[in-house]
Amino acid sequence: MFGKLVVCLLLAVFLTANSEAQPAGKIARIGYLSAASAEVDKNRFAHFQRGIQESGYVEGNNIRIEQRYAAGKFENIPELAAELIRLKVDVLVVFGDTAILAAKNATSTIPIVMTLHPDPVGDGIVASLARPGGNVTGLSDLHTVLATKRLEILKEVIPSASRIGVFFHAANPTLLRQLKDIQDIAPAFRVTVLSVPVTGPDDIDRAFTIMRKEGAGALMVLGSPFIGIHRRQIVELAGKSRLPAIYTQRENPDAGGLMSYGADFHELWRRAATYVDKILKGAKPADLPIEQPKKFELVINLKTAKQIGLTIPPNVLARADRVIK
Repeated sequence: MFGKLVVCLLLAVFLTANSEAQPAGKIARIGYLSAASAEVDKNRFAHFQRGIQESGYVEGNNIRIEQRYAAGKFENIPELAAELIRLKVDVLVVFGDTAILAAKNATSTIPIVMTLHPDPVGDGIVASLARPGGNVTGLSDLHTVLATKRLEILKEVIPSASRIGVFFHAANPTLLRQLKDIQDIAPAFRVTVLSVPVTGPDDIDRAFTIMRKEGAGALMVLGSPFIGIHRRQIVELAGKSRLPAIYTQRENPDAGGLMSYGADFHELWRRAATYVDKILKGAKPADLPIEQPKKFELVINLKTAKQIGLTIPPNVLARADRVIK
C-alpha cells in the first residue's frame, strides 16, 4: 500500500511539472516601426533582437516581432503605425521623432517604447523624464545637450574655422531647437553658424554648393533618419568638398565621415528591449523613467583626415574611443 502511495505521489508530481512546462499559448507580439530603412536599421535592430533574447524571449516561440520601415517616406508613417495597431501588437517599439509622434497620435492604450528621442519633453511626447505619464517611455540620446561638446571638438580640430555649416533635415522640429542651441553658443567659440536645411534628397547637392560658396570651414551634421538614409551621399560630398565634419552617430565615420561624437546607439537599441520585457511583465509606461545614455564615444577616421589634408591634434586623438586607420 505504501509503495502504491509513493508511486501515485511521484506520478502526480511528474504530471504537475509536465503541465507547468507546457507553453502558455500566448505569444507576445511586438510592433517595430522605423522612419529609416531596413538597411540603415540592420545593425541596430540586431542589437534590439539581442536584448530580447537576453530577456529570455525566443522569436517564434514566445514572441513575434512585426517590422515596418518608412525608408524616409515620412508621409507613410501614420499608415504604418495604424497597420501595426490593427495587428493588435502588445508593445510598439519606435525609432524616429516623426514615427514616435505618429504612434503617440495613433494610440493612447498600446505601450510605446522609443529607441531614442533627442528631447521627448520639449516635443511634448512625455510629461517628464522621471515620470513620463501616458503610454510612452524609452530612451533619449541627449542630442540637444551635446551640441556644445561637438562644436568644441570641431574647433579643437579646425581652430581656424570661423564659419560652421549646420546641415539638417528641416522637417524635423527637434533639429530646429538643436540649431538654435548651436547658434546660441556659437559666439563663445567665435564662429558664425551657416544654417543649411534640406527638405529632401534633391537639396543635398545644393546644400554643399551653398556651403562652399559661403566659405564654411567645417560642418556639423545633425542626426536623423533622413541623414541615415542618405549617409553615403553626405559623407562623399563632405569629402569632395574637403569639409571637416562631425556627426552624431559612429556609422558615419564607419562610412568614411571624419568623426562623430554621441551615444552608443547599439546599446540604446539593446536597452529598449528591457523596456519591452518590463511592460510585458506588467509595468506601466507611465511609471518607467526615460533612460539616458551613460556612455558617449568619440570616433575618428584618420584615413578620411588624410584624404582631406587634415591633421588631428594629438590631444583630440588621445581622447578618441575608436580610431579608424
